[in-house]
Amino acid sequence: MLIRKLFKFENAHIVRGCSTQRCRASIHGHSYKVEVLFESKYLDQGQMVYDFGLMKQGMKDLIDSFDHAIAIWDGDDAEYIEAMKNHSNRWAMLPVSPSCEQFSRIIFLMLDRLLSSTQMINGERGVRLHSIIVHETETGYAQAFEEDAYSELMGTISLETIAFSDEVREGWNDPQLWDKILTGQPFVNPETV
Repeated sequence: MLIRKLFKFENAHIVRGCSTQRCRASIHGHSYKVEVLFESKYLDQGQMVYDFGLMKQGMKDLIDSFDHAIAIWDGDDAEYIEAMKNHSNRWAMLPVSPSCEQFSRIIFLMLDRLLSSTQMINGERGVRLHSIIVHETETGYAQAFEEDAYSELMGTISLETIAFSDEVREGWNDPQLWDKILTGQPFVNPETV
């Protein structure tokens, strides 16, 4: 069975190297919608694949990291990178250009790492991240599956090369969230009643 949870964020970026002049040469923004799809052959003690309420914790914080922020490619011009960091309190430094396709891959990797570190105590079994769909516009989206997120053909993405500004990190329920994800510290789901 598949379940889907929708998240939203507003973000600004430049996508260097793309064919559209406006997108590759001007900072612009989008109202993103992110669909997180989980799958399992089992239901938990609440007869759910995965409680939607549990997604409001670390998963929501990670996706919200991009809200009202600028996504910066670490391969961009150094002067541009410095200017963006100096003029925005909320930014995310990424090892890839922040296209819709790369956002779907990055979010997949982040949530997959979080899910794999989560101790499930409510009877959840076999819960896997099926895919991430990132809608950049009303008419365009990218969907990443596991093979896309970890694809060497598309370029390997290391979570250790992603950085978030202090203001982004301070907005998380747990300001150490990213450090815990990177070091593989366990997350324990709260018990549902």
